[in-house]
Amino acid sequence: MSSKSIATSCCSILLLAAWVVPAAQDRHASKKAPVIPTPPEAPAALDGKSNGVVDDPTHQADLLKFDEVEAIADGLGPLYNAQSCRECHQNPQSGGGSQVTELRVGHLGPNRRFLNPNIPIARGMQIISGRTLVNDRAVCPNAAFPDTEIQERTPDSESVRTTRISLSLLGDGFVEALADQTLVDLSQAQCKSSHGKICGLVVYVPIVEAPGQAGVGRFGWKNQHASLLSFSGDAYLNEMGITTRLFPDEVTSLCNTVSEPNDKPGADGLADVDHFARFVRALKAPPRDQQLAQTPAAKSGAELFRKVGCTTCHVQTLTTAAPGTRVNGGAFVIPAALGNKTFHPFSDFLLHDVGTGDGIVIPTIEHYGRAANRMPSQCSPENFYRTQNRLRTAPLWGVRFRTRLMHDGTSITLRDAILRHGGEADASARSFRKLASKDQEAILEFLASL
Repeated sequence: MSSKSIATSCCSILLLAAWVVPAAQDRHASKKAPVIPTPPEAPAALDGKSNGVVDDPTHQADLLKFDEVEAIADGLGPLYNAQSCRECHQNPQSGGGSQVTELRVGHLGPNRRFLNPNIPIARGMQIISGRTLVNDRAVCPNAAFPDTEIQERTPDSESVRTTRISLSLLGDGFVEALADQTLVDLSQAQCKSSHGKICGLVVYVPIVEAPGQAGVGRFGWKNQHASLLSFSGDAYLNEMGITTRLFPDEVTSLCNTVSEPNDKPGADGLADVDHFARFVRALKAPPRDQQLAQTPAAKSGAELFRKVGCTTCHVQTLTTAAPGTRVNGGAFVIPAALGNKTFHPFSDFLLHDVGTGDGIVIPTIEHYGRAANRMPSQCSPENFYRTQNRLRTAPLWGVRFRTRLMHDGTSITLRDAILRHGGEADASARSFRKLASKDQEAILEFLASL
């Protein structure tokens, strides 16, 4: 064979190999990595309808319980802040946020560690301890107890003081349906990618309805609850003064005239606290302002928001665990309406120090009641102390409905809130300051569309 023929044959073989090998690799790859369909979007609307957890008539019945105004005969008080869930969660509809704030106080001990306050009532005859919340209202004095003075007032000794604004509950059923590991992985990925500069704190907290069990906290400014039922029972006692099977002990026995627990099962076998949790689980996610979201400025702002680093903590998209997954210590099974859903909260639901910490540590007796005496082993006391100057990343979905921002509600504009960031968010805040005015405005328009 001539040298020319040999060269031609070799080229043919090489060309054939170049076609055969990739084809074989493609076939092999298709077997190894099948296309995984994108999880469906979580329903997002402000139409008052259920997200599918229950039917609409059931959701409306739960709404009536959520909106119900409580009276002393129902167990209201003796110390309280509100007479209904709606009072603190009402904008733009029941379950949303509001302008309502609560007061929390405490002081530092000799070792500079936070200590819960001691609040005297009844002319100093009784001391309220074990909680940082100071209730603004009391049912006494009244006609039945004309000489009983139980109004809480903060002593000068409680030098750590803050207000906290009520959080929106819209879409929180999807937040509850996140796997614990999803939040743990987020924290680890943040820490690795930022070389330790941004590390969301994971706090395991007791599941009150599942004694001895713990989960990754995600509800409340300090992530003090992992379960919406635990969260509802906590609020019913501490914000309205109504005891439940989860929290059967009153804050004070003074002026108390209703047998415990105040909240008892109805004809359907569910107590009010069960209706509250089910109502929140069935709330749709807050939708975007689609008209504003389509503007060139908002689209540009979304990309700039990412470029300056805000999405490290304000994570745009998360996916819930699969339907049938048991969460909350096995007490709740994720239904099809919540499972394997993609949603867009713009939050990592982790605790961060962004320079605005309120100095308050999670008060275990207040938030877990009797369960505080038998804390699960995963609940690290040191991690609880680390919450002192950390706060949950505020979800930005629905932020356009808020007129008061940040944990204490004292930042009035979106620009105010951004510029207030420091600590772990200092680099992002500085990057925002360096942007041209037009680019800053684009980010603000993007945020106004959420």
